Amino acid sequence: MKGQRTAKTGATIVDRVIRAVDAFRRGLPVAIKAGGGTAHAFAVETLPSATWKALRKPRLVLTHERARTLKIRLYTPDIVTIAVRPDLSLDELVAVADPTDDLLYPIKGPFDTLREALPASHAASVKLAKLAGLLPAAVIARTDIAPAATLAAADILAYDDEIVRTLKLVARARVPLEGAEKTELVSFRPADGGPEHYAIVINAPPTAKPVLTRLHSECFTGDLLGSLKCDCGDQLRGAIAAIEKAGGGILLYLAQEGRGIGLINKLRAYRLQDQGYDTIDANERLGFQSDERQYGIAARMLELLGYKSVRLMTNNPDKVAALKAAGIPVVARVRHAFPDNEHNRAYLQTKAAKAGHLF
Repeated sequence: MKGQRTAKTGATIVDRVIRAVDAFRRGLPVAIKAGGGTAHAFAVETLPSATWKALRKPRLVLTHERARTLKIRLYTPDIVTIAVRPDLSLDELVAVADPTDDLLYPIKGPFDTLREALPASHAASVKLAKLAGLLPAAVIARTDIAPAATLAAADILAYDDEIVRTLKLVARARVPLEGAEKTELVSFRPADGGPEHYAIVINAPPTAKPVLTRLHSECFTGDLLGSLKCDCGDQLRGAIAAIEKAGGGILLYLAQEGRGIGLINKLRAYRLQDQGYDTIDANERLGFQSDERQYGIAARMLELLGYKSVRLMTNNPDKVAALKAAGIPVVARVRHAFPDNEHNRAYLQTKAAKAGHLF
């Protein structure tokens, strides 16, 4: 049963996954069980040089998104696993996973891609790297190093649903804002102890009617620094003003930086954009989907606040569909767009042309 503690250790799914996340971030091995076998996995980004030299029969696991940019044939669902040649250096290995080094290592391959069905541990190892905020690439190999964490592939693959289920409302307080003085800030904490999510509730809208709602993914560069590369800061402040003008509503401030890939990977994507790739191509060259956000969190926040349906402020039809899929009816889409500038014009044009945003 999801969330059930094991009798032996008292650990929950979240406990086990977080231990594994910590191990990946520190360059330590994780033992992932699936299909009656155990795979020892490492995150490519944090793999120590001495450890790499000691591994036996290493295999590199990449997402389809990264594999496509390397022209690797896709024989298996979701991820590809490549047999690594014995003389490959760690720098060369990392360059296969990290597109920001493509100019330093322009020649890659040939790739010996495994064609047989892969155990769930392979896909789970890449998911674990994503949860750790690292490049979505892993190495699976034989090793004499004791694992820093052991868990089932099913734990990792069930993690997103478990985080939604266990989200808790922690604190709420009145916080008058400039232009929206009757505002309450409500905090929500995930069970993994990770960054909190927040609801900005303006003018105490009634729960019996569809509430005007904006889902805003945190953007350190745009919200706080005023970056001109995106329209996030304008959307945040503009949403608060629009909700106040409409008489009330909610802005959900979600800890899902960079469309869910994290700030460091977003900066990598920015570097690729400087090389000529658009915002979607950059994410996919890094090995991510164009949008990695989980909207179940937003649905759970609304449920905990007592709201059952929304009028959604967005230009993104996928957001409407995702919130509906998470169980919150969207009775209307409310346009939410702002003028572009010379730095974000191409970014907004890409979102319209490739992601179907309605500006």
